[in-house]
Amino acid sequence: MVSIWGCKKQTKLLNSEKDIREKIEITTNYGSMVIELYNETPLHRDNIIKLLNNRAYDSLLFHRVVHKFMIQGGDPDSKNAKAGSRLGDGDAPYTVKSEFNDKLFHKKGALAAARDDNPEKASSAMQFYIVHGTKFNDSLLKIQEKGINRNKAREYFKNNNSKKSLLDAIQLASEQDNMKHYNYLMDSIMRLANKEEYFKPYIISKEQREVYKSIGGAPFLDQNYTVFGEVVKGIEILDAIAGVKTNSSDRPVKDVRIQTIKLMDYLEVEP
Repeated sequence: MVSIWGCKKQTKLLNSEKDIREKIEITTNYGSMVIELYNETPLHRDNIIKLLNNRAYDSLLFHRVVHKFMIQGGDPDSKNAKAGSRLGDGDAPYTVKSEFNDKLFHKKGALAAARDDNPEKASSAMQFYIVHGTKFNDSLLKIQEKGINRNKAREYFKNNNSKKSLLDAIQLASEQDNMKHYNYLMDSIMRLANKEEYFKPYIISKEQREVYKSIGGAPFLDQNYTVFGEVVKGIEILDAIAGVKTNSSDRPVKDVRIQTIKLMDYLEVEP
């Protein structure tokens, strides 16, 4: 025991705090995935560690699965849910402030926080998703980049009273599912934003493009939901879960259960 603890201490000393990333293991009835948590998103990292240390995720379900998109879990109401019941509204009684970072993106295997439609884009405290995604080519990525920037332009003007009528019209067109008018208005607000000195368009980097083209992901979610980790082992388990049969509410017909989520010891993950 003395030598084990001594090795653990040495590992921490040899690695700077910046280089060390905590890893968690999600064990399900389909197998286990190891996820590395990003230090660039400390609020989300510390929150999920706090919850798993309190065993908050034990026996919960991946209650929403969409093939080639994502698998979602963490609803506390799913623990004893009856077969076929609708899930997704359960949560802890607080939210986590969004932590967007241009370098953290929705590639396949990315861990991200779910959220409702709150204006601050604050994250759900408990519900998370893991991206399964699909591959994109350059033309599709250009369309995704445009969509991200139109939403960013809308967000840029949200507290600008002079743009209130335009923002209200966009909201109404969206609610009425009038996509032709909605797209026209969103292009208008994008043009206005591009004239603003402090508006900076989002650019999908060359490196990120290569990842989206090679392994895939969900780029349309970038800068809208907080990404705070990635699968580093067990990607085949993600594929298996993403491929299960689901009902009309995207809930798996056969429960996909999170048996436990644990924080891994450094000795478990170091080569």
